[in-house]
Amino acid sequence: MKGWRDLEIGALITKPGNSVEYKTGEWRAWRPVFNRENCIDCMICWVFCPDSSIIVKDKKVVGIDYDHCKGCGICAHECPKSKGDDESKKALVMKPEYLFREED
Repeated sequence: MKGWRDLEIGALITKPGNSVEYKTGEWRAWRPVFNRENCIDCMICWVFCPDSSIIVKDKKVVGIDYDHCKGCGICAHECPKSKGDDESKKALVMKPEYLFREED
């Protein structure tokens, strides 16, 4: 792991396409939790995610890239209530990150 003296001047990313090497999701306070059963694969979450953290395979949402997700909640906000007006029927809901942290 590089120390601060080993970083490029201004901490610039000097090589194109290497942003996936930098895991930036560890500081989030809220986590989107994906429920495949409620997903209608509308791709609205994928369109709105500013971090490209929605994982899609074969035109279906399959999960969240938590290494890069910042927990902004846009995906859950935009997710339609796929099965009625019940909030629990959404495919993406936000939950506090501490529920997923392991105890030291």
